[in-house]
Amino acid sequence: MNSFVIVQDIFRLTCYISCMGNQFDKPAHAADDWTIDQRWSDYTADEHKVWDTLYERLMQVLPGRAAPEFLNGLTALKLDRGGIPNFEEMSDELEALTGWRVVAVPGLVPDDVFFDHLANCRFPAGNFIRKPDQLDYIQEPDVFHDVFGHVPMLTDPVFANYMKAYGEGGLRSLRHASLKNLAALYWYTVEFGLIKTDQGLRIYGAGIVSSPAESVFSLEDESPNRIGFELERLMRTDYRIDDFQQTYFVIDSYDQLFRSTVDTDFAPLYADMHGKFDHKPEDILPSDTLLHRGTQAYADRGGRFAA
Repeated sequence: MNSFVIVQDIFRLTCYISCMGNQFDKPAHAADDWTIDQRWSDYTADEHKVWDTLYERLMQVLPGRAAPEFLNGLTALKLDRGGIPNFEEMSDELEALTGWRVVAVPGLVPDDVFFDHLANCRFPAGNFIRKPDQLDYIQEPDVFHDVFGHVPMLTDPVFANYMKAYGEGGLRSLRHASLKNLAALYWYTVEFGLIKTDQGLRIYGAGIVSSPAESVFSLEDESPNRIGFELERLMRTDYRIDDFQQTYFVIDSYDQLFRSTVDTDFAPLYADMHGKFDHKPEDILPSDTLLHRGTQAYADRGGRFAA
């Protein structure tokens, strides 16, 4: 399998988890909320071409695999018009739909800043684009993954409300020591989530839709487990940060995702979890709603690191 892996948020969340509680040095050119100017006029023709190349690659794979809400979001925001989007123009279109805006940030930001942006309907995105020789792999924040992967889903009102609720919950979570468990919720939904539709399983997670290979793997390969979404089970489950997931959690609807977040008192969960995981990424529990029992063949042979 061609291991085309986009890892912008893998890098961001790995650092987010390992550096939680630490303070980052705010760049001098950043505002108090860590936002910066996108400097859209500074992008070169070659940089816009990189965006177009990545976009064209993915659109050969995503129709029939991505959730309708994601594909509709691409259309609503006119992301097929070519070139790196101007955040201000795109945000005006997005705000008219769901009240969200996209703001540029200088890579990693402190936990409270990240959560505050989400809680106030602002999605923080890196403003640089990868180099032509990094089309297949990048280890730092990048405008293509942030915008192409995440922003289309923010045109869906219910999913947008979930993201706001996640940010609000994140701010409350800072009083506890379970950010790793909260990060698992983000990981298995916002990044690597699948949803049931009348046409079968579809992808809504940004980490999958940003990767042609994982878009196929997550839906069609025999290797990974596909398990029905259950909030506490998911938050107790470790995950892969260096390769395709061994388990994908499947929601019935975005409303299920939203309601499970806003209707749950997380404080008792945090107190019980103690910031630890009880389950390995490949585990199947007797209580699981099992949609597909994976063979784990891909992981067993070493994944993308196999000789």
